Amino acid sequence: MNHEPESMMHLLLNTDYNQKHMKSTYFIAQLLLRFSLGIGFLLPVLDRLGYFGKAGTQNVFWGDWTNFAAYTNLLMPYLNLQVASFFSFVATVMEVVFGILLIIGYKIRLAAYGSFMLTLIFAFSMMFFLHFRAPFNSSVFVVSFSSLLLASLPTFRWSVDAYINNPTNR
Repeated sequence: MNHEPESMMHLLLNTDYNQKHMKSTYFIAQLLLRFSLGIGFLLPVLDRLGYFGKAGTQNVFWGDWTNFAAYTNLLMPYLNLQVASFFSFVATVMEVVFGILLIIGYKIRLAAYGSFMLTLIFAFSMMFFLHFRAPFNSSVFVVSFSSLLLASLPTFRWSVDAYINNPTNR
């Protein structure tokens, strides 16, 4: 293959090549996005339940529910700790549900939209009540908008949704 600049430009502009390449990477990319979002929800839940050790241990952020509830209260300073703890529980349940649904590929679009909304609220809370850089340092906006992108995809080949929606499986 000729790697001269003109040849590379022709390759980039070649619609047939681009369509074949997109078809070969599209399903893998959406599968990896689903897995990374799903795992990205489940690992922090395990952290706040103390599965990875106590707070202060390497790579442990919260280490227990009390620390997580206090952190949630930092993001919702207009609520008392008891109410913030309730919202901590609600967010945790949503994260578990979205994480599992995204990994197994069931109700992907609904889980992705829910993930988008949950992480967008989280990002704005971090921005307004911690520091404007906080959601960027933790890539929360990236997770949020990746969820929105996932929700906009037309099909999910390797998923329970695809299996259910396939007429030959009925």
